[in-house]
Amino acid sequence: MLPNVETVDVAGVGFGPANLALAIALQESGAPVTMAFHERQASFGWHTGMLIEGATMQVSFLKDLATMRNPGSRYTFLAYLHAHGRMPAFINSKMLYPYRIEFHDYLGWSAAQFDAHTSYGSTVVDISPVQGPDGHVDLLDITTQDADGNRHVQRARNVVIGTGMVPHLPPGVTASARIRHSSQLLTHDFGTPRHGRYLVVGAGQSAAECADYLHRTHGDAAVHAVHSRYGYSVADDSPFANAIFDPAAVDDFYRAPDQTKEALLAHHGNTNYAVVDLDLSQELYRRVYLEEVQGSPRLHVHRVSRLRSCTETADGVEAEVESLVTGEVTRLMVDGVVYATGYRPADPLPLLGDLADECKKDDSGRLYVDRDYRVRTSDSLRCGIYLHGAGTEASHGLSAGLLSNTAVRAGEIVESILRQN
Repeated sequence: MLPNVETVDVAGVGFGPANLALAIALQESGAPVTMAFHERQASFGWHTGMLIEGATMQVSFLKDLATMRNPGSRYTFLAYLHAHGRMPAFINSKMLYPYRIEFHDYLGWSAAQFDAHTSYGSTVVDISPVQGPDGHVDLLDITTQDADGNRHVQRARNVVIGTGMVPHLPPGVTASARIRHSSQLLTHDFGTPRHGRYLVVGAGQSAAECADYLHRTHGDAAVHAVHSRYGYSVADDSPFANAIFDPAAVDDFYRAPDQTKEALLAHHGNTNYAVVDLDLSQELYRRVYLEEVQGSPRLHVHRVSRLRSCTETADGVEAEVESLVTGEVTRLMVDGVVYATGYRPADPLPLLGDLADECKKDDSGRLYVDRDYRVRTSDSLRCGIYLHGAGTEASHGLSAGLLSNTAVRAGEIVESILRQN
Protein backbone atom coordinates (compact mmCIF):
# COMPACT_ATOMS: atom_id res chain seq x y z
CA MET A 1 0.00 0.00 0.00
CA LEU A 2 1.05 3.58 -0.58
CA PRO A 3 1.82 5.91 2.33
CA ASN A 4 -1.33 7.54 3.62
CA VAL A 5 -0.33 11.04 2.60
CA GLU A 6 -1.94 13.43 0.15
CA THR A 7 1.36 14.55 -1.33
CA VAL A 8 4.79 12.89 -1.37
CA ASP A 9 8.14 14.51 -1.99
CA VAL A 10 9.21 11.86 -4.50
CA ALA A 11 7.12 9.55 -6.67
CA GLY A 12 8.86 6.87 -8.69
CA VAL A 13 7.55 5.42 -11.94
CA GLY A 14 8.74 1.83 -11.96
CA PHE A 15 10.45 -0.11 -9.18
CA GLY A 16 13.28 -2.01 -10.77
CA PRO A 17 16.91 -1.73 -9.66
CA ALA A 18 17.15 1.96 -10.63
CA ASN A 19 14.33 3.26 -8.46
CA LEU A 20 15.07 0.66 -5.78
CA ALA A 21 18.55 2.18 -5.50
CA LEU A 22 16.85 5.59 -5.38
CA ALA A 23 14.64 4.48 -2.47
CA ILE A 24 17.72 3.29 -0.60
CA ALA A 25 19.56 6.56 -1.23
CA LEU A 26 16.54 8.58 -0.12
CA GLN A 27 16.27 6.60 3.10
CA GLU A 28 19.99 6.85 3.80
CA SER A 29 20.04 10.60 3.16
CA GLY A 30 18.52 11.09 6.59
CA ALA A 31 16.27 13.82 5.23
CA PRO A 32 12.56 13.79 6.17
CA VAL A 33 11.51 12.84 2.65
CA THR A 34 8.29 11.00 1.78
CA MET A 35 8.30 8.65 -1.19
CA ALA A 36 6.00 6.39 -3.16
CA PHE A 37 6.76 4.01 -6.04
CA HIS A 38 4.43 2.58 -8.66
CA GLU A 39 5.31 -0.73 -10.33
CA ARG A 40 3.15 -2.29 -13.04
CA GLN A 41 4.25 -5.85 -12.21
CA ALA A 42 2.28 -7.71 -9.54
CA SER A 43 5.44 -8.24 -7.49
CA PHE A 44 9.11 -7.40 -7.69
CA GLY A 45 10.90 -9.03 -10.60
CA TRP A 46 13.92 -8.26 -12.74
CA HIS A 47 14.46 -10.15 -16.01
CA THR A 48 12.73 -13.17 -14.50
CA GLY A 49 12.38 -14.80 -17.91
CA MET A 50 16.17 -15.09 -18.14
CA LEU A 51 16.97 -16.45 -14.69
CA ILE A 52 18.72 -19.44 -16.23
CA GLU A 53 20.22 -21.85 -13.72
CA GLY A 54 23.97 -21.37 -13.59
CA ALA A 55 23.95 -18.03 -15.45
CA THR A 56 26.05 -15.37 -13.76
CA MET A 57 25.96 -11.59 -13.63
CA GLN A 58 28.16 -9.64 -16.02
CA VAL A 59 29.11 -7.03 -13.42
CA SER A 60 30.92 -7.36 -10.11
CA PHE A 61 28.85 -7.96 -6.98
CA LEU A 62 30.32 -4.66 -5.71
CA LYS A 63 28.25 -2.84 -8.34
CA ASP A 64 25.11 -3.49 -6.35
CA LEU A 65 22.39 -1.08 -5.19
CA ALA A 66 24.54 0.82 -2.71
CA THR A 67 28.24 -0.06 -2.39
CA MET A 68 29.63 2.41 -4.94
CA ARG A 69 27.75 5.20 -3.16
CA ASN A 70 27.88 4.00 0.44
CA PRO A 71 29.99 0.92 1.24
CA GLY A 72 28.59 0.92 4.78
CA SER A 73 24.97 0.63 3.64
CA ARG A 74 22.78 -2.14 5.04
CA TYR A 75 21.55 -2.75 1.48
CA THR A 76 24.79 -3.99 -0.07
CA PHE A 77 25.15 -7.44 -1.59
CA LEU A 78 27.57 -8.32 1.22
CA ALA A 79 24.95 -7.26 3.80
CA TYR A 80 22.49 -9.59 2.04
CA LEU A 81 24.99 -12.47 2.19
CA HIS A 82 25.59 -11.81 5.87
CA ALA A 83 21.85 -11.72 6.59
CA HIS A 84 21.45 -15.09 4.88
CA GLY A 85 24.47 -16.73 6.49
CA ARG A 86 26.29 -17.25 3.20
CA MET A 87 29.22 -14.87 3.59
CA PRO A 88 31.89 -17.56 4.26
CA ALA A 89 30.62 -19.82 1.47
CA PHE A 90 30.55 -16.94 -1.03
CA ILE A 91 34.10 -15.95 -0.12
CA ASN A 92 35.22 -19.55 -0.55
CA SER A 93 33.63 -19.66 -4.01
CA LYS A 94 36.03 -16.89 -5.16
CA MET A 95 33.22 -15.49 -7.32
CA LEU A 96 33.38 -11.92 -8.55
CA TYR A 97 30.22 -12.35 -10.64
CA PRO A 98 27.43 -13.93 -8.58
CA TYR A 99 24.79 -16.25 -9.94
CA ARG A 100 21.98 -14.30 -11.56
CA ILE A 101 19.42 -16.17 -9.47
CA GLU A 102 21.19 -15.14 -6.27
CA PHE A 103 21.54 -11.51 -7.34
CA HIS A 104 17.84 -11.42 -8.17
CA ASP A 105 17.10 -12.75 -4.70
CA TYR A 106 19.27 -9.95 -3.29
CA LEU A 107 17.26 -7.38 -5.24
CA GLY A 108 14.01 -8.88 -3.99
CA TRP A 109 15.31 -8.89 -0.41
CA SER A 110 16.12 -5.21 -0.71
CA ALA A 111 12.81 -4.36 -2.39
CA ALA A 112 10.81 -6.10 0.35
CA GLN A 113 12.14 -3.58 2.85
CA PHE A 114 10.30 -0.84 0.95
CA ASP A 115 6.92 -2.57 0.64
CA ALA A 116 5.30 0.20 2.68
CA HIS A 117 6.29 2.68 -0.02
CA THR A 118 5.52 0.57 -3.08
CA SER A 119 2.31 -0.10 -4.95
CA TYR A 120 2.59 -3.19 -7.18
CA GLY A 121 0.16 -3.83 -10.00
CA SER A 122 0.00 -0.06 -10.43
CA THR A 123 0.62 1.27 -13.93
CA VAL A 124 1.30 4.97 -14.36
CA VAL A 125 -0.83 6.20 -17.25
CA ASP A 126 -0.43 9.97 -16.98
CA ILE A 127 1.63 12.68 -15.30
CA SER A 128 -0.02 16.08 -15.30
CA PRO A 129 0.81 19.51 -13.86
CA VAL A 130 -0.95 21.06 -10.86
CA GLN A 131 -0.96 24.78 -11.48
CA GLY A 132 -0.69 27.00 -8.44
CA PRO A 133 -2.40 30.38 -7.92
CA ASP A 134 0.73 32.16 -9.17
CA GLY A 135 0.68 30.21 -12.43
CA HIS A 136 3.69 28.09 -11.54
CA VAL A 137 3.68 24.31 -11.29
CA ASP A 138 5.10 23.01 -8.02
CA LEU A 139 3.23 19.70 -7.93
CA LEU A 140 2.47 16.85 -10.29
CA ASP A 141 -0.49 14.48 -10.37
CA ILE A 142 0.53 10.91 -11.16
CA THR A 143 -2.47 8.90 -12.39
CA THR A 144 -2.21 5.15 -12.00
CA GLN A 145 -4.40 2.23 -13.03
CA ASP A 146 -4.62 -1.07 -11.17
CA ALA A 147 -5.30 -4.55 -12.55
CA ASP A 148 -9.07 -4.02 -12.20
CA GLY A 149 -9.01 -0.82 -14.21
CA ASN A 150 -9.47 1.46 -11.22
CA ARG A 151 -7.62 4.77 -11.39
CA HIS A 152 -5.91 6.57 -8.54
CA VAL A 153 -4.01 9.84 -8.26
CA GLN A 154 -0.78 10.38 -6.34
CA ARG A 155 0.43 13.95 -5.94
CA ALA A 156 4.19 14.59 -5.81
CA ARG A 157 6.76 17.38 -5.76
CA ASN A 158 9.20 15.33 -7.83
CA VAL A 159 8.79 12.39 -10.16
CA VAL A 160 11.59 9.99 -11.10
CA ILE A 161 10.93 7.95 -14.23
CA GLY A 162 12.74 4.62 -14.03
CA THR A 163 10.77 2.45 -16.41
CA GLY A 164 13.75 0.53 -17.73
CA MET A 165 14.05 -1.09 -21.13
CA VAL A 166 11.36 -2.49 -23.42
CA PRO A 167 11.95 -5.80 -25.27
CA HIS A 168 12.35 -5.19 -28.99
CA LEU A 169 10.95 -7.46 -31.69
CA PRO A 170 11.63 -6.82 -35.39
CA PRO A 171 8.84 -5.12 -37.37
CA GLY A 172 6.09 -7.55 -38.33
CA VAL A 173 6.90 -10.09 -35.62
CA THR A 174 4.15 -10.85 -33.10
CA ALA A 175 4.86 -12.79 -29.93
CA SER A 176 2.89 -15.99 -29.43
CA ALA A 177 3.12 -19.32 -27.63
CA ARG A 178 5.94 -20.51 -29.91
CA ILE A 179 7.46 -17.16 -30.95
CA ARG A 180 8.87 -14.99 -28.18
CA HIS A 181 11.45 -12.45 -27.14
CA SER A 182 14.39 -13.77 -25.13
CA SER A 183 13.09 -11.90 -22.06
CA GLN A 184 10.25 -14.47 -21.99
CA LEU A 185 12.43 -17.55 -22.46
CA LEU A 186 11.47 -19.18 -19.15
CA THR A 187 7.98 -17.77 -18.63
CA HIS A 188 6.25 -20.77 -20.26
CA ASP A 189 7.22 -23.77 -22.38
CA PHE A 190 6.84 -24.04 -26.15
CA GLY A 191 4.21 -26.74 -26.00
CA THR A 192 4.57 -30.35 -27.06
CA PRO A 193 7.72 -30.72 -29.19
CA ARG A 194 6.97 -32.23 -32.59
CA HIS A 195 9.93 -31.35 -34.78
CA GLY A 196 12.94 -31.53 -32.47
CA ARG A 197 14.27 -28.12 -33.50
CA TYR A 198 14.50 -24.63 -31.99
CA LEU A 199 15.74 -21.41 -33.55
CA VAL A 200 17.42 -18.42 -31.88
CA VAL A 201 17.87 -15.07 -33.62
CA GLY A 202 20.66 -12.74 -32.45
CA ALA A 203 24.37 -12.60 -31.70
CA GLY A 204 24.59 -11.03 -28.24
CA GLN A 205 24.83 -12.43 -24.71
CA SER A 206 21.12 -13.20 -24.44
CA ALA A 207 21.15 -15.00 -27.80
CA ALA A 208 24.12 -17.13 -26.77
CA GLU A 209 22.53 -17.92 -23.40
CA CYS A 210 19.26 -18.92 -25.08
CA ALA A 211 21.07 -21.19 -27.56
CA ASP A 212 23.08 -22.70 -24.71
CA TYR A 213 19.98 -23.24 -22.55
CA LEU A 214 17.89 -24.85 -25.31
CA HIS A 215 20.80 -27.05 -26.36
CA ARG A 216 21.39 -28.25 -22.78
CA THR A 217 17.79 -28.75 -21.70
CA HIS A 218 16.46 -30.32 -24.91
CA GLY A 219 18.99 -33.09 -25.26
CA ASP A 220 17.54 -34.62 -28.42
CA ALA A 221 16.70 -31.39 -30.22
CA ALA A 222 18.68 -29.35 -32.72
CA VAL A 223 19.24 -25.66 -32.05
CA HIS A 224 19.74 -23.25 -34.95
CA ALA A 225 21.47 -19.96 -34.12
CA VAL A 226 20.91 -17.28 -36.76
CA HIS A 227 22.82 -14.01 -36.90
CA SER A 228 24.12 -11.53 -39.43
CA ARG A 229 27.69 -11.68 -38.09
CA TYR A 230 30.25 -14.30 -39.00
CA GLY A 231 30.38 -15.46 -35.41
CA TYR A 232 29.74 -14.41 -31.84
CA SER A 233 31.80 -11.32 -30.95
CA VAL A 234 33.44 -11.29 -27.52
CA ALA A 235 32.69 -8.58 -24.97
CA ASP A 236 35.56 -6.28 -24.11
CA ASP A 237 35.74 -6.43 -20.32
CA SER A 238 39.37 -5.38 -20.06
CA PRO A 239 40.26 -2.92 -17.28
CA PHE A 240 40.91 0.12 -19.46
CA ALA A 241 37.71 -0.37 -21.46
CA ASN A 242 35.65 -0.97 -18.33
CA ALA A 243 36.60 2.49 -17.08
CA ILE A 244 33.88 3.79 -19.43
CA PHE A 245 31.43 2.66 -16.70
CA ASP A 246 33.17 4.52 -13.87
CA PRO A 247 31.30 7.40 -12.20
CA ALA A 248 34.00 9.84 -13.35
CA ALA A 249 33.41 8.78 -16.96
CA VAL A 250 29.88 10.20 -16.75
CA ASP A 251 31.32 13.65 -16.10
CA ASP A 252 33.71 13.34 -19.04
CA PHE A 253 30.99 12.07 -21.35
CA TYR A 254 28.43 14.69 -20.35
CA ARG A 255 30.70 17.66 -21.02
CA ALA A 256 32.14 16.23 -24.26
CA PRO A 257 31.00 17.69 -27.60
CA ASP A 258 28.38 15.69 -29.51
CA GLN A 259 30.89 14.37 -32.01
CA THR A 260 33.02 12.98 -29.21
CA LYS A 261 29.99 11.45 -27.50
CA GLU A 262 29.09 9.61 -30.70
CA ALA A 263 32.66 8.40 -31.09
CA LEU A 264 32.80 7.09 -27.50
CA LEU A 265 29.53 5.19 -27.91
CA ALA A 266 30.86 3.66 -31.13
CA HIS A 267 34.31 2.85 -29.73
CA HIS A 268 33.02 1.18 -26.57
CA GLY A 269 29.72 -0.34 -27.69
CA ASN A 270 31.49 -3.71 -27.66
CA THR A 271 31.61 -3.57 -23.86
CA ASN A 272 27.86 -4.13 -23.75
CA TYR A 273 25.99 -4.42 -27.05
CA ALA A 274 25.73 -7.52 -29.27
CA VAL A 275 28.68 -9.22 -27.58
CA VAL A 276 29.17 -12.44 -25.61
CA ASP A 277 31.29 -13.43 -22.63
CA LEU A 278 34.43 -15.24 -23.77
CA ASP A 279 33.77 -18.36 -21.68
CA LEU A 280 30.30 -18.89 -23.14
CA SER A 281 31.48 -18.22 -26.70
CA GLN A 282 34.25 -20.78 -26.33
CA GLU A 283 31.89 -23.33 -24.78
CA LEU A 284 29.43 -23.05 -27.66
CA TYR A 285 32.23 -23.36 -30.22
CA ARG A 286 33.56 -26.48 -28.51
CA ARG A 287 30.11 -28.04 -28.61
CA VAL A 288 29.77 -27.37 -32.33
CA TYR A 289 33.20 -28.84 -32.93
CA LEU A 290 32.66 -31.94 -30.77
CA GLU A 291 29.35 -32.69 -32.45
CA GLU A 292 31.03 -32.46 -35.84
CA VAL A 293 33.69 -34.91 -34.63
CA GLN A 294 31.00 -37.28 -33.38
CA GLY A 295 29.00 -36.94 -36.57
CA SER A 296 25.83 -35.89 -34.77
CA PRO A 297 25.51 -32.09 -35.01
CA ARG A 298 22.73 -30.50 -32.94
CA LEU A 299 23.99 -26.94 -32.57
CA HIS A 300 23.91 -25.21 -35.95
CA VAL A 301 25.26 -21.69 -36.50
CA HIS A 302 23.90 -19.88 -39.55
CA ARG A 303 26.56 -17.25 -40.19
CA VAL A 304 25.88 -14.04 -42.11
CA SER A 305 22.21 -14.93 -42.32
CA ARG A 306 18.80 -13.59 -41.43
CA LEU A 307 15.46 -15.09 -40.51
CA ARG A 308 13.49 -14.07 -43.57
CA SER A 309 10.14 -15.25 -42.27
CA CYS A 310 8.53 -17.32 -39.58
CA THR A 311 4.93 -18.42 -39.61
CA GLU A 312 3.24 -20.20 -36.75
CA THR A 313 1.20 -23.27 -37.69
CA ALA A 314 -0.97 -25.64 -35.72
CA ASP A 315 1.98 -27.72 -34.55
CA GLY A 316 5.06 -25.49 -34.88
CA VAL A 317 6.71 -22.64 -36.75
CA GLU A 318 7.74 -22.56 -40.40
CA ALA A 319 11.03 -20.67 -40.62
CA GLU A 320 13.03 -19.48 -43.61
CA VAL A 321 16.71 -18.70 -43.02
CA GLU A 322 18.38 -16.74 -45.80
CA SER A 323 22.13 -16.58 -46.36
CA LEU A 324 23.25 -12.98 -46.85
CA VAL A 325 26.22 -14.30 -48.84
CA THR A 326 24.58 -16.54 -51.43
CA GLY A 327 20.87 -15.79 -51.02
CA GLU A 328 20.22 -19.49 -50.42
CA VAL A 329 17.14 -20.14 -48.29
CA THR A 330 16.95 -22.97 -45.74
CA ARG A 331 13.45 -23.95 -44.69
CA LEU A 332 12.94 -25.41 -41.23
CA MET A 333 9.98 -26.59 -39.18
CA VAL A 334 10.78 -25.75 -35.56
CA ASP A 335 9.06 -26.05 -32.20
CA GLY A 336 9.92 -22.52 -31.11
CA VAL A 337 11.63 -19.29 -32.16
CA VAL A 338 13.43 -16.98 -29.72
CA TYR A 339 14.24 -13.44 -30.81
CA ALA A 340 17.20 -12.20 -28.76
CA THR A 341 16.96 -8.86 -30.52
CA GLY A 342 17.65 -6.54 -27.62
CA TYR A 343 15.80 -3.79 -25.83
CA ARG A 344 14.92 -0.14 -26.36
CA PRO A 345 14.58 2.55 -23.67
CA ALA A 346 10.97 3.23 -22.73
CA ASP A 347 9.87 6.58 -24.17
CA PRO A 348 8.86 8.91 -21.30
CA LEU A 349 7.13 11.48 -23.53
CA PRO A 350 3.72 9.72 -23.76
CA LEU A 351 3.54 9.66 -19.94
CA LEU A 352 4.21 13.38 -19.69
CA GLY A 353 1.29 14.41 -21.90
CA ASP A 354 0.89 18.20 -21.85
CA LEU A 355 3.99 18.45 -19.68
CA ALA A 356 6.09 17.44 -22.67
CA ASP A 357 5.54 20.89 -24.19
CA GLU A 358 7.16 22.46 -21.12
CA CYS A 359 10.23 20.20 -21.37
CA LYS A 360 13.27 21.26 -23.35
CA LYS A 361 14.41 18.98 -26.19
CA ASP A 362 17.76 18.46 -27.86
CA ASP A 363 18.34 18.59 -31.61
CA SER A 364 17.24 14.96 -31.92
CA GLY A 365 13.93 15.55 -30.15
CA ARG A 366 15.06 13.83 -26.96
CA LEU A 367 14.38 15.34 -23.56
CA TYR A 368 17.21 17.63 -22.52
CA VAL A 369 18.58 16.19 -19.29
CA ASP A 370 20.99 18.07 -17.02
CA ARG A 371 23.99 16.40 -15.41
CA ASP A 372 21.91 15.58 -12.30
CA TYR A 373 19.39 13.68 -14.51
CA ARG A 374 16.78 16.40 -14.06
CA VAL A 375 14.82 17.25 -17.20
CA ARG A 376 15.31 20.87 -18.16
CA THR A 377 11.92 22.60 -18.30
CA SER A 378 10.37 26.02 -18.77
CA ASP A 379 10.55 28.45 -15.86
CA SER A 380 6.88 27.83 -15.04
CA LEU A 381 7.69 24.29 -13.85
CA ARG A 382 9.34 24.32 -10.45
CA CYS A 383 8.68 20.66 -9.71
CA GLY A 384 11.33 18.08 -10.55
CA ILE A 385 11.16 15.55 -13.40
CA TYR A 386 14.06 13.09 -13.49
CA LEU A 387 15.06 10.36 -15.94
CA HIS A 388 16.71 7.37 -14.27
CA GLY A 389 17.95 4.87 -16.84
CA ALA A 390 18.93 4.10 -20.42
CA GLY A 391 16.96 7.03 -21.83
CA THR A 392 19.92 9.25 -20.90
CA GLU A 393 22.60 7.22 -22.70
CA ALA A 394 23.01 9.86 -25.41
CA SER A 395 23.81 12.52 -22.82
CA HIS A 396 25.36 10.54 -19.93
CA GLY A 397 27.07 7.60 -21.60
CA LEU A 398 27.00 3.81 -21.72
CA SER A 399 26.45 3.31 -17.99
CA ALA A 400 23.12 5.17 -18.06
CA GLY A 401 20.98 2.05 -18.26
CA LEU A 402 23.29 -0.41 -16.52
CA LEU A 403 23.80 -1.59 -12.96
CA SER A 404 27.42 -0.40 -13.04
CA ASN A 405 26.60 3.14 -11.98
CA THR A 406 23.12 2.72 -10.53
CA ALA A 407 24.04 3.37 -6.90
CA VAL A 408 25.99 6.55 -7.67
CA ARG A 409 23.37 7.78 -10.13
CA ALA A 410 20.62 7.32 -7.54
CA GLY A 411 22.66 9.26 -5.02
CA GLU A 412 23.14 12.13 -7.47
CA ILE A 413 19.41 12.33 -8.11
CA VAL A 414 18.70 12.39 -4.37
CA GLU A 415 21.27 15.17 -3.86
CA SER A 416 19.59 17.16 -6.62
CA ILE A 417 16.11 16.68 -5.15
CA LEU A 418 17.24 17.75 -1.69
CA ARG A 419 19.13 20.71 -3.13
CA GLN A 420 16.14 21.89 -5.15
CA ASN A 421 13.75 21.47 -2.23
